[in-house]
Formats: sequence, structure tokens, C-alpha cells
Amino acid sequence: MKLHAFLATCILIVANIYAQTIPSEQVIPVDELTKYLKKEVQRDLNGEDQSELAKYFREQFSERFFYDYKTFYDRLPHYNSVFANQENHKKRALDHMGKYNDSTQWVMPFNYLNGDPVNAYAMRHLARQHKMVDIALHYFNSGKDPKYIRYFENQMRSLNAALHGGKYETIEDGNGVYEAFRSGYRILNWLWIHNMFLNEAEYSDQDQLITIATLLQHGQHLYERNGQFSPGNHQTRGVSALVMLAILLRDFEGTNLWLERAMQRLGEHLDREINDDGFQFERSVHYHMSDINNYFYVYQLAKINSIEVDPAWEEKLRGLFTTLVKIAYPDRSAPVLQDDTEIPWGEKNDISESMTLGYLLFEDPEFGYFATNKVDNRVYWFLSNDQVKMLEDIKKKKPTYGSLAFEETGYYIMREGWELDNKMMIITAGLDDKKPDHQHGDMLGVQAIANGHAILPNYQVRYSLSDFEFFKNSMVKNVALVDDQLQGRQYTSNKGGSGFGKFLELPNPTLIAWETTNDFDFFAGSHDGFKNVGVDYTRQVMYVKDELWIVKDDFSSDESHEYKQVWQGHYTHENAPNLLRATMPDACGHDIFQLIEADEIENDGTRGKHWSVVTKKAQKDFSFITIIYPYCGYSNRLDENADEMMIGNWKVNKSQWKLDGSNPVSLSSDDGVYLFNVREARSEKLTLKSPDEADLFIKTEDDQFVIYSLDKNERTIEIKTIKGKKMTKTLKPGEVWRLDFN
Repeated sequence: MKLHAFLATCILIVANIYAQTIPSEQVIPVDELTKYLKKEVQRDLNGEDQSELAKYFREQFSERFFYDYKTFYDRLPHYNSVFANQENHKKRALDHMGKYNDSTQWVMPFNYLNGDPVNAYAMRHLARQHKMVDIALHYFNSGKDPKYIRYFENQMRSLNAALHGGKYETIEDGNGVYEAFRSGYRILNWLWIHNMFLNEAEYSDQDQLITIATLLQHGQHLYERNGQFSPGNHQTRGVSALVMLAILLRDFEGTNLWLERAMQRLGEHLDREINDDGFQFERSVHYHMSDINNYFYVYQLAKINSIEVDPAWEEKLRGLFTTLVKIAYPDRSAPVLQDDTEIPWGEKNDISESMTLGYLLFEDPEFGYFATNKVDNRVYWFLSNDQVKMLEDIKKKKPTYGSLAFEETGYYIMREGWELDNKMMIITAGLDDKKPDHQHGDMLGVQAIANGHAILPNYQVRYSLSDFEFFKNSMVKNVALVDDQLQGRQYTSNKGGSGFGKFLELPNPTLIAWETTNDFDFFAGSHDGFKNVGVDYTRQVMYVKDELWIVKDDFSSDESHEYKQVWQGHYTHENAPNLLRATMPDACGHDIFQLIEADEIENDGTRGKHWSVVTKKAQKDFSFITIIYPYCGYSNRLDENADEMMIGNWKVNKSQWKLDGSNPVSLSSDDGVYLFNVREARSEKLTLKSPDEADLFIKTEDDQFVIYSLDKNERTIEIKTIKGKKMTKTLKPGEVWRLDFN
């Protein structure tokens, strides 16, 4: 037995000695490709004829790729009719060709063809080869001039020459041409182009094999440099591409190792970077959807090639789509969260294309509710022909999710429902401890939608814009601030100079309470962002179901400060400084009303965006208690001329309770009463006391007296009835106390 084991080991060693390892620092010459094939493939080919080898791989791509290239001319008219972007492809193609020689340089500095210098941002996009796809599609849409195929081939060969000569960008966290993210995107684009060109006589056997040889070098490079887990979407993009190469080019020795390593890395990213609550760890909708694409390509190609995917892996992927459902606005868009970069200054995210992918993969009608009859025009070419037909008849089912929390990620959603005019708010209260690079200065910030409008918006950004740092920080968020402090500090740009940057210092959040009831949703949290100036800060948010929000910002310090709230939107000052109003073109709008008087309001803006800053000056301890009241129609606004303010059906400071405390506030209706900053409250039937000022909601229900704590701290509540009966209970934030007096 030992002898057999020894002989087997020797055979394996000899086999490894004579096996050809795909090089990563040079591209295999076409006439040597067969040496790197698996032995059984070499036997089947029975020779080194290039035409036979190219024919073999055309047949393999016909079976293995996302769609059969032989049906390309059937798909192209459908693609053009659905997307109608031939002119855009032309514009982008000519733009790229007008900037770069086909045999371009791959290391900076160098100039565009017009003499202007190529900057870092452009270098990165050259490396991704996005516009090369436009050149390929323009070839088909403009009479098939061979020069477009030649341009693609020559630009690829120029990169190979740069590789062999060591003349390419190498800074991994800067502009590295072979960095995993850029290399992964380039592979995806070149595979797309290669499959489209396989019908074309101008794309010769040798051309096809050069592309395959180039992709093999890329694959080995990714394999060698991704032996360990590295957090972030850059490695994910790279190893996603490596899986595709491993499946499509599995005829070559060593590609089974590529597949094993790449699937292991992707599994690690799913485990470590998709939080248990289903959100991608960088907390951005844009990066969440980017990860969906990374996993989509792998899952899709694995299914086509009958490669088994771990059920847990599949369930995580499905959960990424479910997360988008849970955070979606009632109008089927999604809020802007952190570094969302698709449309700078946009106030919503379009998730329809990602959700369409979810529907195609899982045929879930809840995903279909957000889907459309087309995907992203790039992804179209990675759908099977059967999936393209599915787009003609999408089954839809309206979601039923209500208010909910992503507690690990730190997003809290207060939802009325799924009708177009319904209200929703999202609170951000999380910070990733591993890679907060894409985090904005919006800790405990809120965003809200009502009547189809983003009434408290956040804004998308773009790395290359000069004011990216500004739009990443607190002045363009719905947050509270102290003095001239912003939440994001120590901003630093990356090495490549593309514009991306991050804050080295951000507030650390603490969740105090999250509760949802039939009457209200309650959130309380704090952060340490103002500890450097000696200020303790908490924010409490209450959603009075189907009506309004109450936001309470508490500041406490041993020294006097200016305390501020920042509200995004185009506001007028109806009763300055305590009432802000925004009105939309359809006469819907919202009022922001201060229940405790502020001192001043200032307006500011840039890039067509505006905000108002509400300030209370020279205070040690202070609380903003703020109403966010959406309405539709002039007569439904808060009446700024009324002697007694009514907020819907709620009376301000006109409850049956007599209140003691510093700045006590009440909001009352037949549904109950909200009390803030109350040390003692007296009614005809009982007296309620607390050693410290408390925030409470009180109502009667089924012959019970019900007290909810809406406080940031534990509060001891003593109740004394008119008959002299006393009861005492210490309530945690969000806790309820039910008393039966019968």
C-alpha cells in the first residue's frame, strides 16, 4: 500500500514537472497554445493546426458562453429596437478613437491625440476598455468597416507589448492596469467583444487565438495575485472575471485551480462582506448593485455550464435582491446611500435593472414588481436567449414589508406602505469597521419620501468632480451639527489621483432603541462625533403612523455652543425661524416646524441643491423637537397664521396634562399624547413623575393605561392615582408599561 502511494506521488511530481504553467508576465505565442491544453484536449485535436484550434474554441464558446454567438445577428436588431442607442455607441466609439491611438501607451504621462494630457481618471477607464465595446457595436451598426476590428486587436496587442516591456501602470491602489478591478472589467468587456466578433471573417483564426492567449495571461495574473482574501469590490470584480475565464477556457491546464481559488474568494466575500441582514458591507446602493453584477455573471455562467453552486451561496445572492426590495421607496426607486455615483446630484437610485436580473435568475414576482422589460444595455449581452424572451412577460407582486431594520448594517426604515403617495424614512446609523472608505458624513442622518417626492433628499456623487469631498460631508445631509464641526474629518485622496477620497475620521454610532408599534415607530441613537468639543449628542426619531415624523436632537455640554440642524431642500421661511416650507410642482410639499423655538435660519446651496440650517445659539444643553409634516394641497399645510397650531389632528401644547420640566412639549389627539422634556404630568385621574425629564407616549387602550418610553435613557416613572395608589417602574428606551386600573 505504501509502495503504491509512493509511486502515485512520483507520477504526480513528474506530471507537474512536465506540465506547462500558463505565464502571467507574458502572452503565450499562438503557435504554442496547444502545449498548454489539457492532455485529453490535445489528443482530441490531434495536432497544432491554428485553424482547427480556433474552430474548436468557437464551438466551445457557442456552448459555454452566456448566449450562442451564432444567434448574434438575430439578437442585434432586437437590442437596437429596445435600447435605440446606436448614436450613443457611435459617439462613445469615436470619442475613444479620437483620443487614443490603437497602439496606445499604458503608462502615464502621455497625451491624448489632441495633445492634452491624459489624467488618472481617464487612464483607469482606458484600462477597463468600456468604450471598446462601443467600437465593436458601432462596427456592426455602420456597415462593418474592418478598421474597427483592427483597432480592437491593435489596442489589445499594445497592452501585451507594454506588458512584455514593463511599460504599464503598476500602482495597485492607484492606476494599476492589471489591478483586479480594472483587469476584471477589461476581461468582461473583451469576452463580450470576442463573442460578438466570432462570426466575422475579418476576425481571423489568429486574431481569435491572440485574444484567447491574452485572456489566459490575464487569468493567470489574477490567480497568482489573489491567493488571499482582500476586502472590497475590487477583488470581487477580479475573481468574478477569473471564474468566467476558468469556465470558458477550461480546456487549459491549471484553469481548474483558477475556478477553485476564485470560487473560494467569492465565497469569502459573500460571507464577510454581505452582512447577515443582507446588505453589502460598504453600505452603498451603488456598490450593493455592483456586487450583484459580480455574482450574477458567475451564477449565470455556472448554471449554463451545469456547474453546481453551493445552496448557501445561492441564498446569499438571492438575499441581495431581497435587500433592495426592503429599502425601496414606494415609487420603486431607492434612497441614495453613501458613495452612490451613477448620476451625480440625483436624489434617488434606479434599481429596476438589478431587480430585473433578480427576476430572471429566480423568477420571483416580488422582484418582478420592480423589474422592467429591459436590463442594462451591457447586461443584455450576458442573458441567454430564453431570458430575453422572459422579459416580455414579467410576473409582478407588490411587496408587503413594513417598517424594518438592518441592524448589522445600521439602516432603519419607517414605512407607511407601498402606494405611490405613501411615506417612508430611512435613518443611517452604521459604520463598517473594516472599510468605511465609501462612507459619508451623515451619521444619524435621515432621508424621506412622501407623495412621490424625495422630501428630505441625499445626493449622488462623482469622484472626478472637484467638490466630491463637499458632497460627501455633512452640509449636504439631513443631520445635526455643533458649531462649525462637520462629521467627516481628515479627508484624504487616493494615490492614483482619480478624485476618489475618504474620511479617516467619522463618528461611531450607538443604537439605543428600535421599536415598531401600531401607533408609531421609534428610533434612538447616539454618536461620538462631537466629543472633541465636549458635546454629547443623541437623535430620537418617531414616525407617527401614516401622518408625520418627530425628530428630537439632544445636545449636552459643560460649555456653550451653537447647535444646528441641516435640512436639505428648497425652503421658504413662513414663520422664521421656526417654520420651513417646501412645495413641489403638484402642490404637495412638507413643513418643518420647531416645537421649541430656534434663533435663526440660514439658506445656502450649490450645484442646484439647497439646504437650510436652523441654529440655537449659546447653549450648554438644548433639544430641537422638530415636526416633519408632509401634505398635499394648500389647505392641508400647517396653517402659519393660526392662533393655535394644529398638525393634522394633533394639538400642540393643548393636552389635558399639566406639565412641569424645562421646555416641556406635548402633541395630543384622540389617539394619545406625546410628551417631551417632562418631569411631572398631571391629569384629572393621576399624576406621573420622573426624577429626570422623560419623553413618553401615553394612551388608553382596552381599559388599560399604556406608557411607552421614547427616551434616550432609562427613566424611572412613578404613577399616583387620585385614590392614592402608587406604582413605580424603570423603563428602558422603547419599553412599554401597561397598567390595568379595573
